[in-house]
Order: sequence, then C-alpha cells, then structure tokens
Amino acid sequence: MQLIFDGHLDLALFALAYNRDQRATVAEINAAEEGMTDAQDRTRAAVSLPALRTGRIAVCQSTLAARVAPDCRPTSRLDLDFATPEMAYASAQGQLAYYHALQQHGEIRLLRSATELEEHWQQWERRPADALPIGIIISMECADPILGPWQVESWWEAGLRSVMLAHFGHSRYAAGTGVAGGLTAAGQTLLSELDRLGMILDVSHLSDDSLDQALERFTGPVIASHNNCRALVPGDRQLTDDQIQRLLERDGVIGTVLDAWMLVPGWIHGTSTPDTLSLTAVADHIDHICNLAGDSHHAAIGSDIGGTNHMPSDFQTAADLQQLGPILSDRGYNRQDIDNILYANWLRFFQKWLPETAVNYE
Repeated sequence: MQLIFDGHLDLALFALAYNRDQRATVAEINAAEEGMTDAQDRTRAAVSLPALRTGRIAVCQSTLAARVAPDCRPTSRLDLDFATPEMAYASAQGQLAYYHALQQHGEIRLLRSATELEEHWQQWERRPADALPIGIIISMECADPILGPWQVESWWEAGLRSVMLAHFGHSRYAAGTGVAGGLTAAGQTLLSELDRLGMILDVSHLSDDSLDQALERFTGPVIASHNNCRALVPGDRQLTDDQIQRLLERDGVIGTVLDAWMLVPGWIHGTSTPDTLSLTAVADHIDHICNLAGDSHHAAIGSDIGGTNHMPSDFQTAADLQQLGPILSDRGYNRQDIDNILYANWLRFFQKWLPETAVNYE
C-alpha cells in the first residue's frame, strides 16, 4: 500500500461532538454507539486513528469547527452554532486542546512547518504505520472562532495553518454554502491579515461572490480542501469550471470529497442510500479536474469522511481510500499520476507554503 495525504478531516469535532475516542478502532466506536439515536450516522463511523494507520494515511488536514449564529437554538453537543464569537472561540480552543492531548500521547504529530512535514513523511516512508503518529496540519472550517483580525497572529502561533472564511450560511466574515453574498468589511480586513502572515486560504464552502472577492483580494496560497465539480453535481457547494480554472492559475490543489450528496446529483439526506454508489464516482470528479488542468498536478483527496450512510457503498473505513489507486489505474492513470492525486500534490503544496521552521509556542 502507498502513503496517502488527506486534505480534510474533522477528527476533533467527531471526538468532542460525538464523544468518539479517536484512538479506538472504528468497530469499537460503532459498538459503543449501539442504541444511540441523536444522529443518523451513529454506529456508522468510518474514521479513527487506527483506521488512518491501516490505510497508510500519513498526513491530513484536520479542522477546528465552530460557527456563530446568534438566533440559533442548539439542542445538543452536535450543533456547531454558538450565540457569540467568544463561545465559538472557546469551542475551537477545546478542539485544539484535544489535538495537543493526542500529541502528548504520541497518537498524532502537529505539523506546523515544512521541516516538520518532511521529517514526518520520511519517517512514514521508512517505518511500519502501526508504530507512527498521524501527521496533522490544523485548519479552521469557518473563521468565526477568530475574534477579530487582530487575533490571527495568535492563532498562527498556536499552529493554525489554513482558514476557510465561512461554512454553511453566513459567517461574520463571508457568505458560505446555501446563501448569497460577498465578504463583509471584517472579512476583507481578516483576509489582509491572513495574507500578511502567510496563512493558506481555503475557499471551500464560500458562496460564488465571496469566492470571487477572496481570490481577487488574497495574494497568497489558495486551496479547495474538499470540493467537487458543479459540472457533474449541481449546487453552490461545488466548484464551477471557471472557479477550478482560477484555482489552477494560482497553482492551487483541489481535494475531492467522498460525501454522497457531492458525488451524484439528486441525493437526499435521510432518504437516499448508498447502495448503487461506489468510489468510482470519486474518480469521476478527479477526472474532471485533471481534464480541465491537462495534467494530474492539482487533483487530490479531501475525503471529509463522515458516516457510511452517506459515503460510497464500497467505503467502510478510512483504510478504503486505498481502493482509489486501482480505480484510477483502471482508467489509464500511470503510477506518477496516482501518486500525485493520493499524496504528492498536497505534499508539494504544503512543503512550499508552510513556514520553513516553526517556533514552539507550547
């Protein structure tokens, strides 16, 4: 099996919102959830640290995820929405603390610099996966936990390396999935500060207007960590061909998502089932990006692994990402192309854009 670099996971969110011990196996997590009905994907977990090791997923971006929605009335810990920025900040800090706790136990390694990434990757190339920590680059899914542009530097010092301005709905900085609108005044200032510090801008979830404005204003490195193609599946959560071309022009990388509603048109949450959906649909979106680019240098994996009830039917745990290699080979991709898609494009991007070294602020 070859190494894999996954551009988007939510390990801390699943731990703290779902009460899932990410050190346990997927089978152990699902057994512990028997009889629970607060979420549709209870007993359908597909990701954990042992599953990542089994699948030789050496590195991933993993998120801090919280939103501000003053009028929302959350009913459980599964909700991402908080009444104030301070509450969202505290939630994200708790998720960051979880990553630090895992690192202290040797389960993960937080990667803040190109040097750390290179050392970690070389370890995985030389040693069996079951003896190694998972490398994690910290990302933020929705910038609401950043109390203001003045706070970006402290987040950078804490290890944050990429930021999405919004998630679903409006954030304090931009419009996200399912709504229209551009950057707010605070969002424009925040973007300038992200640019100044060398933070990576992740355009995933941005509305069309917000994405356009962000690309016009931001001069630094850009990615779409977990996005599929609107030409194959309609909806504002997907990238148009023009948006993909703009990312290609910026030497960006686009991670293809495994979530069923982003893979095939007409998926209805809670009604549709993955019986007829396979990982070949993931390859369809990878194909589309590679065809637009004319090469394999910008397509990657941003799995966003959730519950198996809305993942391809032949995908049961993170280890099944290994199936993508043979699927791509059957479509005529050569060894270098497959390496590019499964790890090399992300590895190249982050080696280029992470700071060379990182000061230890712990």
